[in-house]
Amino acid sequence: MIPCQFYRFSGIVVTLYFFFFDFVVLHTLASPTIHLCRHDQRDALLEFKHEFPGADMTSTWGSDYDMSSWNKSSDCCSWGAVKCDAESGQVISLELYSVALNNSLKSNSGLFKLPYLQRLSILKCNLYGEIPSSFGNLTKLRHLILYENKLSGKFSVLFANFTQLFTLDLSFNYFEPEPLPNMSRFHSLEFFDVSKNSFFGSFPTSLFTISSLEWVYLEGNNFTGPIDFGNVSLFSMLQILSLGDNSFNGPIPESISKFLNLEGLYLYNNSFSGAFPTPLFKIPSLQGVDLARNQFEGTIDFGNSLSSSNLSFLDLAHNKFQGPIPDPMSKFLKLTVLDLSNNKLEGKVPCCLLRLKSLKLSHNSFSSFGKSSQVLMEAEMRDLRLDSNSFHGPFPRWICRLRSLKLLDLSNNSFNGSVPPCVRSLAESLKVLNLRNNNFSGIFPDVFVNATSLMELDVSRNQLEGELPESLINCTDMELLKVEGNKFKDKFPSWLGSLRLQILILRSNQFYGPLIFTEFQTLKVIDVSHNDFSGTLPTFYLSNWFEMSKMTTLSLYPYMDFYPSMMDFPTYIFFPYGSSSYSSSMEMVHKGVDTEFEKIREDYTAIDFSSNNFFGKIPESIGLLKGLRYLNLSNNAFTSNIPQSLANLTFLESLDLSQNHLSGQIPRDLGELSFLSTMNFAHNNLEGPIPQGTQFQRQNCSSFMDNPGLSNLEDVCGKPHISNVTPQEPAVEILEPEEPMINWIAAAIAYGPGVFWGLVIGHILISHKYEWFMAKFRRNKFRVVVIRSVR
Repeated sequence: MIPCQFYRFSGIVVTLYFFFFDFVVLHTLASPTIHLCRHDQRDALLEFKHEFPGADMTSTWGSDYDMSSWNKSSDCCSWGAVKCDAESGQVISLELYSVALNNSLKSNSGLFKLPYLQRLSILKCNLYGEIPSSFGNLTKLRHLILYENKLSGKFSVLFANFTQLFTLDLSFNYFEPEPLPNMSRFHSLEFFDVSKNSFFGSFPTSLFTISSLEWVYLEGNNFTGPIDFGNVSLFSMLQILSLGDNSFNGPIPESISKFLNLEGLYLYNNSFSGAFPTPLFKIPSLQGVDLARNQFEGTIDFGNSLSSSNLSFLDLAHNKFQGPIPDPMSKFLKLTVLDLSNNKLEGKVPCCLLRLKSLKLSHNSFSSFGKSSQVLMEAEMRDLRLDSNSFHGPFPRWICRLRSLKLLDLSNNSFNGSVPPCVRSLAESLKVLNLRNNNFSGIFPDVFVNATSLMELDVSRNQLEGELPESLINCTDMELLKVEGNKFKDKFPSWLGSLRLQILILRSNQFYGPLIFTEFQTLKVIDVSHNDFSGTLPTFYLSNWFEMSKMTTLSLYPYMDFYPSMMDFPTYIFFPYGSSSYSSSMEMVHKGVDTEFEKIREDYTAIDFSSNNFFGKIPESIGLLKGLRYLNLSNNAFTSNIPQSLANLTFLESLDLSQNHLSGQIPRDLGELSFLSTMNFAHNNLEGPIPQGTQFQRQNCSSFMDNPGLSNLEDVCGKPHISNVTPQEPAVEILEPEEPMINWIAAAIAYGPGVFWGLVIGHILISHKYEWFMAKFRRNKFRVVVIRSVR
């Protein structure tokens, strides 16, 4: 989903534009040095202030936008947020930004005693409830901005009274209610009325009878039904119409083409359907269009008469469009940003698109590119996303000529061959390079000498081999490095410790030797599972991981916004920034399930050292990592007791210590970890009682199997524990310790041909094949791995 924070930022920028647009006009009409405040206006403003007794009258925007200076002893025309007409003393502007009003508007509010108000902006002030009908008294309003509050109710026809209205912004008044306690009691609940938490109802056709209206922002509410512009006049002044993030449906009416002054149309994240809205593109002034996340279908057809088009931004992502990209696309000479991702498009990518600054074609079926030599001479592309298509063949070398590129994503295709050395020319400007899940092979080139801006490198799930390029040490801004599922054979890259790495994934390669950590103070996620690492884990290794020691609240890994910039377009055409955001993905075994995280939580911290050859004690210092949420040390050779310090990991959600040689008791205090929902202690030498905590009682019985010394398995399994292994099953699964197990096999063999030959064969197994036998049957026990995708 397109993240709302980008739209909120855009709304703030637009509001600031409104402010500066009227700055000169308002200041010619108002002078803070002339004390003309009318007493009735002062009293109305103070009455309005007193309607919010619990409000924090200050603003994060400064005193110019709050009520902190309002009092009877001063001129109301000099108060913050207030501007007056210089001749009459009437209040003509009231702008409150980020003032915690925390209340609703009364029908007899002092606000409605300001009949000459031309501009009213109450932005992010936690104003809630329905807008009273007395709002219609403010008939001289030119700018009404109630952005990002918690207002609700049906869209009233009272706005038709605002015959001079220039700007209307009621966007993002939708909000999630606080969860009700004991919701589980409402078993028959089938409908929850979200309309009480936003504006709702049908499309407000009456708005378009206001001939002066130019900018309309209604996104982020709960409007429903089709849109109908009624009898739109050819002389309509409408320039911006933003209805995104609602529940509108049906086709876009052909009458849209009558808005001859329309410059921006934003209908993203609704349920619009039908064919491609060809009439829309007959409007010569059109600059920005966002139809993303709807249900449009069929081919993309722009029609004719595009030679004079001013279109700069076009987002058709997440629809059902199919077929090729049409040839008339080349006529959009001013097009800068194009997003066609997540459709059913196919065929060849026209070379004319390579001159854009941002091109996103992800999740389609494109298979090839048009000839591009001439276009590339003028290319200034910064964002190229071709992931999840049907491209094949070698790495497209023409990409190396895109010297301004900051983001390149070729993941989930069928590219093959080697990664060419010419990538060096890209690395100087790149922030993200994603080659994941292709068929690239050979040695990965050492091309990162000048890649000081590179933040993310993902080459996972290819067939790359050799050692990691040591020039990665120059990537001083590197935060994410993923090389999982290749054939890299190297020692642990301790030299990466000086970088700003937050996520390091070396999983499923051929890395070997001990883990030597030098610094890695910013590390949040490390996965070195399924390699050949060995040795112990000294205490001091973990004590320096400061980021894992922090207790952070739930949030998403920050989006990285590379393009466009607000400076690239007119300030009154604010494009949805979600189209240019890029979020990292990550795949890990989470709570026993191979899971792909499309968006990485900022507070997600994880250690996965599983399926290696580590031995010795689990260091007590692991208890210092108080922000840790996932710990997997399974399938190694750790010995001794489980550290008591694990009970300090109060945010721990998943713990897997299975298939080791751990002994002693399970620490009782682990039962106090309220977030711990998944745990596995199976196949160790643990003894004593299983802790009584609720989390332990909810576990599957298999989480404790093959620990003969555990004394109260019936508390978890619900019945006295009886081994489910029958004499016909392999004896290696049930008998401990190892030496008696070998002798048991010898005895079984002796039962048939005779004790003598059985003992001889048993001697051979013990003396000559012990290591082979144990490696085959003791360490590699059966495991069932469930693969799940969260796409």
